[in-house]
This record gives sequence, structure tokens and C-alpha cells, in this order.
Amino acid sequence: MTNKTHSVLYTGVTGDLSRRVWEHKQGLVEGFTKKYNVNKLVYVESFEYVVDAIAREKQVKTGSRKKKVSLIDSTNPQWKDLYEAL
Repeated sequence: MTNKTHSVLYTGVTGDLSRRVWEHKQGLVEGFTKKYNVNKLVYVESFEYVVDAIAREKQVKTGSRKKKVSLIDSTNPQWKDLYEAL
């Protein structure tokens, strides 16, 4: 996820993506995402097993900003909000 200016990138794991993104959009999630107005879904990966999702989250989080931007650009070059397509 990102903010309006794409200056902040956030990576997380959830079992209910639609609900979680809605919570971010409503400003219901206290902390980092609320502080930096992170409410735009720009990249998604799905996993069958939560352990695999958590491992991937850790991998993405430890990557550089350049790698994260490349990941987003590879599937969503215009950085469109993917929330409506969920």
C-alpha cells in the first residue's frame, strides 16, 4: 500500500484483504498507516498458506525501496488503486 504521493510504502499480511484495505481507507487502523495516510492498494500477492504469506512479507519488507517500486511497476505501472477490483 502507499499514500497519495507514493512517498510511503507499506507491506502487510491479512486474511481479509478487502476488509483490511477498507479499514485503512477509513483511517481506522492506528499507527504507521494512519500517521502517513497510507490507503491506496497498489500491489497484491495471494498465498494458500499463511506461513508462506508471512515469509514473503518479511522478504519484501527487508528489500530496498527500489525493489519494492520495481515489484509494483511490474504489475501496476500506473500505480492505480486496486481496491475497487477486489
